[in-house]
Amino acid sequence: MNKRIDQLIAEIAALETELETLLETRQQQLRYQLEGRRIVFEQAIREAHQRVRMNVFRWLLTVRPQNYLTMPFIYGAAVPLLFFDFSVTLYQWVCFPVYRIARVPRADYIVYDHQQLSYLNAIEKFHCLYCSYAVGLLAYAQEIIARTEQYFCPIKHARKVRAAHARYDRFLEYGDEQDFHARLEAYRAELADERKRTRQQMPDNRTSRSKNREKTP
Repeated sequence: MNKRIDQLIAEIAALETELETLLETRQQQLRYQLEGRRIVFEQAIREAHQRVRMNVFRWLLTVRPQNYLTMPFIYGAAVPLLFFDFSVTLYQWVCFPVYRIARVPRADYIVYDHQQLSYLNAIEKFHCLYCSYAVGLLAYAQEIIARTEQYFCPIKHARKVRAAHARYDRFLEYGDEQDFHARLEAYRAELADERKRTRQQMPDNRTSRSKNREKTP
């Protein structure tokens, strides 16, 4: 059974790789390139985007009334989100070095690039900025908590979990008590190895970012 599970996990990883390849092909079809943190569209595409953009006054007239009524509740969540962001970031900065766990990089999860789309007006870009922050923050926090769970309690649940984090499939089966503490230490050692690899890759990442900045006009 365990071999079959490992096989399925490997197949999922292969499918994810295939999906990334297809997305890169789609990126080429939409005719844009990534240059560091910038997204560069071809001139013809930029002009097409600008023709579609709706000016702010016209956009305000088209907004549904119920959207205005719910807006305070949407943006009222900004305060608890910011506090949550501060809390999980402080937690990993203080605790992860003690546990020998690699810190989760925010930039891998909280991505701001919709403001570079010319077919969005200023208000639409602001909405996208807020959504990108909220969705990215939750993914960022999920990975922090997933690494913590791997360190303290890498055990699956008896019931099926929807939208489980990426590490969950490799956790111990519910009720499998054999060599629990020895296997728990193995999971912790895996986190320590991951941290060591991350540290070794840091100089390469800095060099890559430096080269990208040099290429960006």
